[in-house]
Amino acid sequence: MDIRSELHKAQLFQNLELLANQIVEGFISGIHKSPFHGFSAEFAEHKIYNPGESTKHIDWKLFAKTDRLYTKRYEDETNLRCHMILDNSGSMYYPEIGNLSLENLNKVGFGVLAIAALMQMLKRQRDAVGLSIYSNSYNFYTSEKSSERHFQMLYSKLNEVVGTKETSDSTRTYTYLHQIAEKIHRRSLIFLFSDMFQTETEEAQLFEALRHLKYNKHAVVLFHLMDYEHELNFDFDNTPKRFVDVETGSHIDLYADNIKDAYRQKVKDYQQELKLKCAQYQIKYVEVDVGSSFAQVLNTFMTERQKFV
Repeated sequence: MDIRSELHKAQLFQNLELLANQIVEGFISGIHKSPFHGFSAEFAEHKIYNPGESTKHIDWKLFAKTDRLYTKRYEDETNLRCHMILDNSGSMYYPEIGNLSLENLNKVGFGVLAIAALMQMLKRQRDAVGLSIYSNSYNFYTSEKSSERHFQMLYSKLNEVVGTKETSDSTRTYTYLHQIAEKIHRRSLIFLFSDMFQTETEEAQLFEALRHLKYNKHAVVLFHLMDYEHELNFDFDNTPKRFVDVETGSHIDLYADNIKDAYRQKVKDYQQELKLKCAQYQIKYVEVDVGSSFAQVLNTFMTERQKFV
């Protein structure tokens, strides 16, 4: 039996930390094919020993393998503070999937596993991680810490996410982004995972909230999550269909081909506006297809971390 294959098909939230670790290990093993040639599997838990330092924390087993001296890094050596923000609103549960797995993800499932994978990267480097989750209310907040107990608490919280779907007429993302910005006092690298669905009348307020996240010299990355096949390309067969708003329950009956071109243009216009506003506020904007791999998220993390530290 191929254990890895079985793990990929298993229910995601029973194996979250294990899957996240597998994603990171796969990323690290292929890192020498990427632009980050100085990155190795040892990077995350060690730092190069400098002559004159205490020899107390030298990793002698690693020395035997590499013939180089490294010391283990500990909690008080944290050099990065990172805050994850997860949009848990109703629209993030599209497409509707009964059994989430690594090979079958909706937007919230992708966001949860992407955050878990980034946490693995940060944990290996003894960096501090905080987490905010919002839907139709500001559901959860914890400040940045780097202890093992803290990471286990975060994994437990992420495990709960798919069981906390809430419905409302709208999710006012801008309200919660302002609240989150007020809570993060020390300079941090902030990752926002959201599909950014708002009504047109709220777009200006959303952009202002994104700008607020940049205060106090934070670095901000927006991972704009979408199901490209349906939400971006509107790839449906041309038979009568009922399209239901996953947040409000309102619906409309139509033929997909009748509105496909207008729909695609509307989405592209909104994406372009988001890109321009993010560029204006010096926010890194990253389009992410939830049907793709996590390499784009992890590569973005590596790039932004190098710029931030």
